[in-house]
Amino acid sequence: MHLTIGNKLYSSWSLRPWMVLRAFDIPFEETVIPLYRPESKARILQVSPSGKVPCLTDGDVTVWESLAIIEYLAEKFPEKAIWPKNQKARAHARAAASEMHAGLQALRNACPMNLGKRFAKKDRGAAVAADVARVTSLWREARQSFGSGGPFLYGEFSAADAMFAPVVTRLDTYQVDVEPDTRAYMDAILSHPAFVAWREAALQEPWSLPHYEEGETPVEVFHRPQN
Repeated sequence: MHLTIGNKLYSSWSLRPWMVLRAFDIPFEETVIPLYRPESKARILQVSPSGKVPCLTDGDVTVWESLAIIEYLAEKFPEKAIWPKNQKARAHARAAASEMHAGLQALRNACPMNLGKRFAKKDRGAAVAADVARVTSLWREARQSFGSGGPFLYGEFSAADAMFAPVVTRLDTYQVDVEPDTRAYMDAILSHPAFVAWREAALQEPWSLPHYEEGETPVEVFHRPQN
């Protein structure tokens, strides 16, 4: 099984299935293709029919799109319980993950994932504030309804947490004010061994994408690019 991904420092969609694979101890190999370089598109098209990452190859099976990859893994490894075991919780988790996949555009556009720096707080507008209010409300609902068995949305770590992990990094990187219960959930994600491994590898990457931080004021720098 082979996962092709983009820069770990920036590629939020790549993080999602990678975190599932790592968190659930599914053996795989990976290839990182740095994004926004002259050769990037051609290299990605060699493995991914959409020309985008991530893309999973498993023998003669090719799966692209983060959520589709996660669903493929859940079907292939049912014993791993990648989605919550409880049917009601599982339905809620899938709905939440799908909402994340299709929504939160203002937050995603204004605050791209960047694990290499932390930026100064600033007003990011009503649309971003509305997205933050929605996602934190959704997390609170999941935790209150299904999260008694652990620190994650549905108690134990699941695919839903992997889908929201990049959102957690955004709130942390851009120092968005959140309630204590939201901060506790964020800390659980940021300290998960799979995420820690991803972030450590990200900080070793030689590449940077300056357009990911235009208009931002760094207050902490964790990554020193070589290019």
